[in-house]
Amino acid sequence: MPDRDAYTVTFWGTRGSIPTPGAHTARYGGNTPCVAVESASGDVVILDAGTGIRALGLKLVERQNGAVNAEILLSHAHWDHIQGLPHFKPFFAPGNRVRIWGSRQGTTSLEAILRQQMDPAVFPVPLDALSAKLTVQQVEPGEFTVGAFRVEAIRLRHPGTTLGFRLTPAAGGSSMAYVTDNELGPGGSYGTTASWRKDFVKFLTGVDFLIHDAMYTPEELEAHRGWGHSTFEEAVALAADAGVERLVLFHHEPEHGDGAIDELLAAARQQARAGGRGRPAEVLAAQEGMRLNL
Repeated sequence: MPDRDAYTVTFWGTRGSIPTPGAHTARYGGNTPCVAVESASGDVVILDAGTGIRALGLKLVERQNGAVNAEILLSHAHWDHIQGLPHFKPFFAPGNRVRIWGSRQGTTSLEAILRQQMDPAVFPVPLDALSAKLTVQQVEPGEFTVGAFRVEAIRLRHPGTTLGFRLTPAAGGSSMAYVTDNELGPGGSYGTTASWRKDFVKFLTGVDFLIHDAMYTPEELEAHRGWGHSTFEEAVALAADAGVERLVLFHHEPEHGDGAIDELLAAARQQARAGGRGRPAEVLAAQEGMRLNL
């Protein structure tokens, strides 16, 4: 029987839509989505490439022992989830290897999207001029292996093709799920099936740790149905339905400063306690620099 593998999850970017630097976001952070999952053996899988990936790239280069090998899983190609890529330092040294996994958008391939992002009209270094070896791997919902992790992908309810990911160490151990930009309630037309909610809960069942979109308050959601995001109440209810032990609220609304997120988190914790099912046992709000062990 293989040993169960432990890993760490570190948050480098927690904000949705647009970076929000400033004193009012100092605790929860202003960088857009980026989460690093690192196995005990040192394999790193990076979830999304918002502006938080810039600081992560600096850290990977600083501590490297030999070449940097980075695996990047993109939930989708909206700007806030890829805008840090051109500033990812491992791109700019020979011998490094970077593989980017993600889905096409309509008839446009992921590689074409990344090329457009670094077109000379908008960025001085085109994709073909990178010193590192870059591979772009297009994926669909289903199962595949990334580094030391077995990954399952599922289609989410968000404009465009957006994927949620469940990661489990290939050697066995705790599972985690990364689900950002996902509308749990009614609204929008996303091409998902009538059984999507039931299938989604099944997808998450047994997960020890869930990162989920909790962008809006219930009042804010009324003005944003069809935008592809959820409330903290919906995220807590989902975690309870799936029997998840630990929930991290993610993709913070740009207008929410630290005080607003404190209030949102307190309400989410109260809801979890009042639910009567003991799940989720722990509710956190993602903070830049927060590191969790699984």
